[in-house]
Amino acid sequence: MSDILTIGIIALYGIMLIGIGSWASKKIHNTEDYILAGRSLGFWVFTILMVASVCSGMTLVGVSGFGYASGWPGIWEQIFVPLAASFAIIVFGAKLHAVSKKTGYMTVEDYLAHRYESPRTVRGLAAVAGIVVSLIYLVGQYTAISLVLVWLFEIPHTTALIISAVIITVYTVIGGMYAVSWTTLIQGIILIVGVLIMAPLVIISAGGLTHINEVLSSIDPNMVQPFYPSPAYAAYAYCTPEFLFSFGILLMVGLACAPHVINNILAAKETKFFKWSPLVAFGIYAVVMFLVKFTGFGVRALVEEGKLLLPATVNTQDFAFMYGIEYAMPSMLIWAFFAVIVLAAVMSTTDRLMLTIGTLFSWDVYRNLLKPTAPDREVLKVSQVCVVIAAAVSLFLAINPPEMLAWLIWMGIGVMLATFAVPLLAALYWRRANGAGAIASMLAGLIGSGIFGYYHKFISPLPVHFSLFALVLSLAAMVVFSLMTPKNSEEVLDATLTGPYIQPK
Repeated sequence: MSDILTIGIIALYGIMLIGIGSWASKKIHNTEDYILAGRSLGFWVFTILMVASVCSGMTLVGVSGFGYASGWPGIWEQIFVPLAASFAIIVFGAKLHAVSKKTGYMTVEDYLAHRYESPRTVRGLAAVAGIVVSLIYLVGQYTAISLVLVWLFEIPHTTALIISAVIITVYTVIGGMYAVSWTTLIQGIILIVGVLIMAPLVIISAGGLTHINEVLSSIDPNMVQPFYPSPAYAAYAYCTPEFLFSFGILLMVGLACAPHVINNILAAKETKFFKWSPLVAFGIYAVVMFLVKFTGFGVRALVEEGKLLLPATVNTQDFAFMYGIEYAMPSMLIWAFFAVIVLAAVMSTTDRLMLTIGTLFSWDVYRNLLKPTAPDREVLKVSQVCVVIAAAVSLFLAINPPEMLAWLIWMGIGVMLATFAVPLLAALYWRRANGAGAIASMLAGLIGSGIFGYYHKFISPLPVHFSLFALVLSLAAMVVFSLMTPKNSEEVLDATLTGPYIQPK
């Protein structure tokens, strides 16, 4: 499908990103610059970074595929996911930013280690869990990038993975958070403008929403309802009321406490950003999400009417947006620009995840656990090496694509929810929570995720997302172990702004 012009446009995009990384590298003088961009992010850079960190391969590839497969009952995703960015900024933002400016926290693990008075166990467990869940999530991002490059250039899946990994790794390694934040600003603008232009064209080419709904209804009348009836009667009909309840918690809270999302808060320049940033982030992302979902509906209608044929693969629905654009705008130039839009959506999360993994290991594991005397330059070098290793490992794991991209990403979010939500919320808002409770909570959530996730996938489908059961275990462990052991000192609780309030006093 590719021609010289298409290759040129994609190559120019890649060169631009690497150029930004090169420019950003000149601003890095220490580890804080590399990890947090010197805590200098302005309102729009910070807000778009929050949107883009929540936005991912699921937004264009996975969301459209989800819409294609399940219809209107999955529309709640378009509310839950944008709320994640707002939830993170409101519930975690003001407190963590205020404390970090006084204490110099580099990561949220710094806060947890201080708050729970556990500089080794809580920090180490949180860092290792963060690395694991970030790797799971990262595999989904590389899979999404590969889908785009395979479609556009008709190249092998593995080749597409290597090309994308090289580009992202180069600018992330050399530019750190400065590169990630500024490339994300550009990628976010490309994504927003691109979806606003292209999604309506696909919807119109499918006959408009009224006609699309008629086609969906002819497939299954429940496809145009707010939810599917219980119990689920087909593989696509899992959006029942009970599942949607767990789905809302999964996406809104799970994404909000993900390491690659919440650590952005520490990089903001001013606490005052947290007043309007939640509303702006929600509004921008909600518009994009709804349009992408409607595009998935439109492509399903086109396929059912025999006007469009998707590839015969196990993850055929994940090609919905791409083939919809190809149908609506049969121009190689448009396809090339569309590929840039999808790559922008995916890369804006991928680079942040890679940097997060590098940070968790270099700062929380290497500097604070393995070698406390390590000089700043050595920590910086370890972080860069870890970014490369994270790219290599996730690339290897992404070689066999999942049946549905959204499911892989939901799995990663589910582990994040069960592992981090309770310890984070309890640290900020419950003064009785202590180190023993935090350790038990994280272990219960992480192990519970593995058990219930395995049961759901290989034994018997659960009526709700598996992470809900693991979250309950995490909460129970936090309460029981905290109440059975001594509470943290009042001095630490006051210093970490622990209490039932959002705005620091």
